Amino acid sequence: MFSFSNQNKFCGRRCVWVNGPVIVGAGPSGLAVSACLREQGIPFVVIERSDCIASLWQKRTYDRLKLHLPKKFCQLPKLPFPEEYPEYPTKRQFITYLENYAQKFGIKPQFNECVQSAKYDEACKLWRVVTVSTNGSGRAETEYICQMLVVASGENAEGVVPEIDGLKDFSSEVIHAKDYKSGEKYQGKKVLVVGCGNSGMELSLDLSNHNAKPFMVVRSSVHVLPREIMGKSTFDIAMVVMKWLPLWLVDKLILLLAWFILGNTQNYGIKRPSLGPLQLKNHYGKTPVLDIGALEKVRSGEITVVPGIKRFNCNSVELVNGETLDIDSVVLATGYCSNVPYWLQETEFFAKNGFPKTPFPNGWKGKCGLYASGFTRRGLAGASADAIKISEDIAKVWNEEFNQRKLKVPSLRRCISTF
Repeated sequence: MFSFSNQNKFCGRRCVWVNGPVIVGAGPSGLAVSACLREQGIPFVVIERSDCIASLWQKRTYDRLKLHLPKKFCQLPKLPFPEEYPEYPTKRQFITYLENYAQKFGIKPQFNECVQSAKYDEACKLWRVVTVSTNGSGRAETEYICQMLVVASGENAEGVVPEIDGLKDFSSEVIHAKDYKSGEKYQGKKVLVVGCGNSGMELSLDLSNHNAKPFMVVRSSVHVLPREIMGKSTFDIAMVVMKWLPLWLVDKLILLLAWFILGNTQNYGIKRPSLGPLQLKNHYGKTPVLDIGALEKVRSGEITVVPGIKRFNCNSVELVNGETLDIDSVVLATGYCSNVPYWLQETEFFAKNGFPKTPFPNGWKGKCGLYASGFTRRGLAGASADAIKISEDIAKVWNEEFNQRKLKVPSLRRCISTF
């Protein structure tokens, strides 16, 4: 990595040539790519907007969070989880695993640098990645120049806040699930949880465990499955059975077992989609809820399921069925989105929703040295698979081109002079 700050003082921007790929994001996806490249002996630079690795896990998740799938489906390439870890590691255990992962592979991101733009320069055949320092009061810009760019900023970079009539008029607390830590401060309060995915279900459970009164909004249909069936992970069972049976038949089997264990969820106001859980995940990326106790709370009345919201008032919410609830707080478990469209100036590979246009399993590589890691909607296993393919492809390019010739600084200066 070479700095050309002196050549570009007139525009107040430090310019850095990266002899290898630039990786945007130091979450699990970015770390996985970095580790695989390190094993290949290829230099790289990781850019991270926060002050730590895996900032989503460290700063924007609730305290009781555990991995929803067994650890064998969540480990990153080249390093398994410690044997002493439980089947479903806690948030703190997973963060420790990632910190050890970064240390083992010598991954040292450029922290507190937020990407403002990334654009491919057709004239120079190079990527220009402009960042702004998020540390301190001054605004320091850096432009990284590279031949390959790996987008690893994640599917869940930003919380989604829906537009709901009257929400701005609600006088009490409204937070997104990313800012929720524990139900301890909500003891005795009526809390409306908007959303019934894994986060919505688990936050409702946590609130109930802390003697709050959660009302969970279930607007659309959702598959709720037991996390385990007869002591075995439901996901693990599905993966094994899929080796012999078609997807639709595996769905039928899983739903039958779920019915025996959980009963008919429609009796509690939770309708199932017409498409099976695995087909729904495969075609639309919609993840089923893996129940860890919330449904029992729904049965007992400790969690109340309510329909969609019509509008908010000052201290209450009107539901689509005409009912009005007095509530003390609102938690928006309304999901997350990619932020790629805000900074990547490219429309051929990435769609407007911030995901690659090419469906899984081929959405990891674009043109002109552009790669995407962790946008498969298949969790940590998908990110790991991307990382392996990306590093192998970069290594191929590196061995064919970079070892045969070295880019001369004078030719790069001609590009820098056009900044």
